[in-house]
Amino acid sequence: MLWLLFFLVSAIHAELCQPGAENAFKVRLSLRTALGDKAYAWDTNEEYLFKAMVAFSMRRVPNREATEISHVLLCNVTQRVSFWFVVTDPSRNHTLPAVEVQSAIRMNRNRINNAFFLNDQTLEFLRIPATLAPPTDPSVPIWIIIFGVMFCIIIVATMLLILSGIRQHRRKNKGPSEMEDTEDKWENTVKIENGIPCDPLDMKGGHVNDAFVTEDERLTPL
Repeated sequence: MLWLLFFLVSAIHAELCQPGAENAFKVRLSLRTALGDKAYAWDTNEEYLFKAMVAFSMRRVPNREATEISHVLLCNVTQRVSFWFVVTDPSRNHTLPAVEVQSAIRMNRNRINNAFFLNDQTLEFLRIPATLAPPTDPSVPIWIIIFGVMFCIIIVATMLLILSGIRQHRRKNKGPSEMEDTEDKWENTVKIENGIPCDPLDMKGGHVNDAFVTEDERLTPL
């Protein structure tokens, strides 16, 4: 009776998992290409690990938390390491929709690759597009970096405005008063030539030198 049950279950599994069957996915591994001389042999232990990773991925999908390793079926395994797999729903004895399996694999693709020391090119799910690994979060939040840059720009701009205002204020206060002081000093300066003090020339109103004025010019005003 047990043998009959075993053959019945095997026949059902064979019908569910077939190359090209509905909701079935083909997987191809390139162990030698990826690992070279350190490539490991693909055996039943590796198959068990693959089933476990697929079951793990499915359990993260809503309403599929009850998925077990036994629900993942492999078939048509070749020596060059390629095979087909399906995920079954034991309550209804049929395979889960391909969309759900594809979504679960894409969501956990990086975890699956790491489990076998492979990548998207050496562990290929032929009907599931490769995805990029999730971006790593920076140690410092981006908003703090942006805030720091904006704060520095504001501080520098404020300092430049303050310095510019101080320079303009000094120029306004310094301009006319200093020019007048310079002119007053020039007018009040007495030059001494050959020991004789000489009045400076009046640059504005002019100055008459008495040594060159004739007697008639002294007596007769212009």
